[in-house]
Amino acid sequence: MSVAKVTEITSSSSVSFEDAIKTGIARADKTLDNVAGAWIQEQKVVVSAGEIVEYRVNMKVTFVLKD
Repeated sequence: MSVAKVTEITSSSSVSFEDAIKTGIARADKTLDNVAGAWIQEQKVVVSAGEIVEYRVNMKVTFVLKD
């Protein structure tokens, strides 16, 4: 039997939502052991002069605690 914990993080990218997700997961994996998955809770964009300049995601990252 395993126990998991969930932490919420926000990540951003100037390229795309997918890049923001990949960046967030890669960063979480550096800090957290046993990252098992993520739920993308919210997506937002930052607009400047009518153009999207930043993609942001709020995600809940699940990681399994060691026995």
